[in-house]
Amino acid sequence: MDALLTVKIRSMEKKDVDSVIEIEQLAYGNHHWSKDSFMGELSNELARYYSVLNEKDELIAYCGCWHILEEAHITNIAVNPKYRRKHIGELLLKTIIDDCYKDMVKFITLEVRVGNIPAINLYEKYGFKSLGTRKGYYQDNNEDALIMWTENIFYDKFKLEYEKNIRDFSGKIAYVREIS
Repeated sequence: MDALLTVKIRSMEKKDVDSVIEIEQLAYGNHHWSKDSFMGELSNELARYYSVLNEKDELIAYCGCWHILEEAHITNIAVNPKYRRKHIGELLLKTIIDDCYKDMVKFITLEVRVGNIPAINLYEKYGFKSLGTRKGYYQDNNEDALIMWTENIFYDKFKLEYEKNIRDFSGKIAYVREIS
């Protein structure tokens, strides 16, 4: 059995952006956000961006979202391909949801490629439902995006399922959270 991966998750810092761009290129090819876009996001009061670092303090994943009144919009979740299928994406999604609870954000939305079945499965596991598509949303191949939403995360139905998922998640990855 593989050793338990240990990571640190913290708020993204400007010094992370070059590594974020490297993961962007691995994850999205030539159609990715620019360095200037991420630098702008780090000064955006509505934005929350997080970095995941391995034991060597190398950035291996990141995510971002905007909190706008009672709604959060997940802008991106990306994991270095060498670290996929190790529950890091789930850790990032959990972090976003936990921060939505902390900030009293009721609804969470995102777009995901219709062909990204692992991501869709993760989002569905955490209570996201597809409420439509954006035709030709992705510029690199004109792929459609599913528009996914949660119901109110403060409703008992969502909270009970979330708590079950967190119990199941426990022990799959070791992490230290350094987010205020």
